[in-house]
Amino acid sequence: MGYACPVCSDPQADATHLANHLAFTAMTGGDDHEAWLEEFAPEWGQLGETELAERVVNHAEQREFPQVFEENGTGDHDHTADLPSGADSHRGAASMSDDDAAVLAEARELTKAMLDERDDGAGTGDEEPDDGPAEDETQ
Repeated sequence: MGYACPVCSDPQADATHLANHLAFTAMTGGDDHEAWLEEFAPEWGQLGETELAERVVNHAEQREFPQVFEENGTGDHDHTADLPSGADSHRGAASMSDDDAAVLAEARELTKAMLDERDDGAGTGDEEPDDGPAEDETQ
């Protein structure tokens, strides 16, 4: 189960994802999403995701979707996965340029690498303590 965006019908896993989708799309040029938010949650720009979720979820249709998001309830899922072709088409003239898409793809790769390193135990606090900068040998 999930929610269909009331503007573009994109599937969202839960109310928080729906709120984030609406706000992020509005902020990145989704005029239709912004207009919808202005109508149904006029103070949306000042709300946190939880407060926005509470306001928008009542306007979204709850639907069964194919497995497009994890349902393990942990919030531990990959937001870096490549979007399907045309995923930003609902933004019309504000859709991504090829240069923007390349930058976003690189950012996804870097984020995935960073998360993979963290999952492999890097940065867990098990490293040797840093004794600070080396002393100058000319003293």
